[in-house]
Amino acid sequence: MARSKRKWPYTTCYNRFVRWRRAGVWGRIIDALAAAHDAAVQMIDTSIVRVHQHGACITRNQRQSMGRSRGGLTSKIHAVVDGNGLPVRLALSPGEAHDVRLAGKLLSRLKSGSMLLADRGYDADWIRELAMKKGAWANPAEKQPQRSDLLQPLSLPRSQPVERFFNRIKQCRRVGTRYDRLAANYLAFVQLASIRLWLRPNESAS
Repeated sequence: MARSKRKWPYTTCYNRFVRWRRAGVWGRIIDALAAAHDAAVQMIDTSIVRVHQHGACITRNQRQSMGRSRGGLTSKIHAVVDGNGLPVRLALSPGEAHDVRLAGKLLSRLKSGSMLLADRGYDADWIRELAMKKGAWANPAEKQPQRSDLLQPLSLPRSQPVERFFNRIKQCRRVGTRYDRLAANYLAFVQLASIRLWLRPNESAS
């Protein structure tokens, strides 16, 4: 006699996920894994994600990190990655927000001796000053006229790790398109996808 397959409600898994998010579990896991990152090179960048119509929740005082643009509602993922393209810090903002909006928060743990790479969107004096205070440096071979060496623009080869990071996490359907109304839940899914990236090299090493 064949065994009957019991179908567990999908809400059981989702509710557990939300409880762990509220308890800060996902954030603590990614912080613990990122503590072992390669501090020699750090890259900061952003990526736009479209919000699905079922996830739209943009009312007064409840924007939930959603913003209107020509393509509709969007959110923006902010990330700092190491030279291997593994995430170090993550944040979320409305899609129309400027790239530097969360740069101070993301670079607050920048380690001394690190080489900070960024594109032209992060070309701001206060970011260079922040990097200087943290003891960060950059490759003088790409020095820009009348600019400090503390923040170097990303060339195509150097940008590959951070671009590769965004491409990899967006392979997760739940990250590539935002279906969540709550920004905290969506960011938690981004963290979960990032945790998988950290675990893969650890699995191969073991």
